[in-house]
Amino acid sequence: MQSQSKLFEDLSRLMTNAMGVAQGAREEFETAFRSWFENFLREYNVVSREEFEAVRTMAVNAREENEALRTRIEQLEAASMASNSPGTAPGASASNMELEAPDSDSPAEPD
Repeated sequence: MQSQSKLFEDLSRLMTNAMGVAQGAREEFETAFRSWFENFLREYNVVSREEFEAVRTMAVNAREENEALRTRIEQLEAASMASNSPGTAPGASASNMELEAPDSDSPAEPD
């Protein structure tokens, strides 16, 4: 009976040592893989999730602004077409002056 218990003790010790070796190998593999993966991401210029979300938000905001500007342009064109109806000289309407945006490059005129 004692030889059987000695056999189980030896087998238990062997399994414990094998698990320790396996865990050490796993940790080394994780470290090596993490290093390789980080180099891969850096080499191929892959962006982080935070950077992607920031650019995505900027794109959504730009798209919304473009839609608002498109709507404004359509309104201005419709108003311009209505003011240039037959019998009115082009550019003679006072409403045309109100619709035009001031030139941002020119200095403001003193009042």
